[in-house]
Amino acid sequence: MTAKVLLLDVVGLTADALRHMPRLNRMARAGARAELGTVLPAVTCSVQSSVLTGAMPSSHGIVGNGWYFRGLGDVLLWRQHNRLVRGEKLWETARRRRGGDYSSANLGWWYAMGATTDLTVTPRPIYHADGRKSPDFYARPPRLHDELCEELGEFPLFQYWGPTASIRSTQWIVDATRRVLAGPGTPDLTMAYLPHLDYDHQRFGPDSPEGARAAAELDAAMAPLLDQAEAQDVTVVALAEYGIARADRPVDVNRALRREGLLEVYVQDGREQLDPWTSRAFAVADHQVAHVYVADPADVPRVAAILRDLEGVDEVLDREDQARYGLDHARSGELVAVAAPGAWFTYYFWLDDDRAPEYARGVDIHRKPGYDPAELFFDPADRLAKAKAAGNLVRKKLGLRYAMSTVPLDPSCVRGTHGRLPDSAADTPLLLASDPRFLDGAGDRVHATEVRDLVLRWQGLAETAAPSDPHERIRA
Repeated sequence: MTAKVLLLDVVGLTADALRHMPRLNRMARAGARAELGTVLPAVTCSVQSSVLTGAMPSSHGIVGNGWYFRGLGDVLLWRQHNRLVRGEKLWETARRRRGGDYSSANLGWWYAMGATTDLTVTPRPIYHADGRKSPDFYARPPRLHDELCEELGEFPLFQYWGPTASIRSTQWIVDATRRVLAGPGTPDLTMAYLPHLDYDHQRFGPDSPEGARAAAELDAAMAPLLDQAEAQDVTVVALAEYGIARADRPVDVNRALRREGLLEVYVQDGREQLDPWTSRAFAVADHQVAHVYVADPADVPRVAAILRDLEGVDEVLDREDQARYGLDHARSGELVAVAAPGAWFTYYFWLDDDRAPEYARGVDIHRKPGYDPAELFFDPADRLAKAKAAGNLVRKKLGLRYAMSTVPLDPSCVRGTHGRLPDSAADTPLLLASDPRFLDGAGDRVHATEVRDLVLRWQGLAETAAPSDPHERIRA
């Protein structure tokens, strides 16, 4: 019989965080523990894809949480379709080796839409025709949606990200995972994404009192799930894609390119918008890594020199350098900038806040051409920001349209970041297993690309056959 596995993505799990997590720590002491060797960029989508395919970004193509889609002429972050990830996934390999008799469930891991898992649950808001956005989620099979809504209520989308992000979203995913494990028919592989440490570790820093409280909060939420897995003889494997490091220096890479005449904007209703079609160079900022797209190869040396002279930039990788990190892919920028320790990249491209696009002051992860951790804050310069947000929630409940313009344009409030490879044990992610035999022979450090084969070995499905790529026809 195949051993059942619960694969938990405990975002931001490090040795320091674990000290505040007594239930998870108890599992680690009784089981197995190793450092996780992550990939560049150390961000959610890239690392999760490496864990599930056993490949580097240069192979599976997920070069960040988003990138410039050259064929569309648009920067798109947080896409959801699984076809973007090239290569055979963990559950697909297991199913092939078992002759089809293998069940899997995904609760919150990224690229869930269109995935071949048997059960799928992933956040999916409702975008109404009048412009409103309401919380909801996608579930497969469809009946699972109504069953979870009846038992757990609607998915708490506004506690999943933004200034009101809290333990509520992680608690919902934990409760949904417990429900899936309880049957009927516990899946051979159940994956769950627990994002709670991302919030206060970025808001206040991983070494802050708030960060410690968040770790304890997460542990309390996880405890019933860990107890249930133990009672059902399900092996728990918990890992983090990255550890969060202290942040103190935002770097405006796009503004630097604009001042050099390389980045262009266009204007709508008095507000500036990034113009990737005409820009000679622009950056897609993603925490501590930025893909820099350069239209004319002749401009690459100049752009590289500008980036290297920018305070807060540690490395500038050309295609040859990207290959050393397993990041050389058609979706990558002609150059990739890596921030120095403590620094991170803003997406800002405007030079006057009065000309900033409307989405800049809102939580708008799909329209912003880069990652914005300031979305975790109410604008401290606006004393009425929370009151405005409360008023907008009333408007939402009444079915009225609203704009949640409460996000600061001053990024200095951010205290935690990630993306570069770890600099110390403090920001090195962990891998934990409830059974001490899970890591037999693996040593005290496991690379993200090795997790897939460790799970397959544990389930008695290890073999040396070369994996196929069911999505070979999909191009970047």
